[in-house]
Amino acid sequence: MVVCICNAIREKDIRAAVREGACTPSSAYARMGRRARCGQCVSFAREIIQAERATA
Repeated sequence: MVVCICNAIREKDIRAAVREGACTPSSAYARMGRRARCGQCVSFAREIIQAERATA
């Protein structure tokens, strides 16, 4: 599933960034060499991060 249309970031990319240590949307995006643009994806990215950290 695409999380960020502006940067073409998928849910699996966010989850992988969390497994590498990212704990916020901005740190997850930075691990991919990107940053949030319009910001509409940030709340969904937070949910994914929380879910991934809960299962770790």
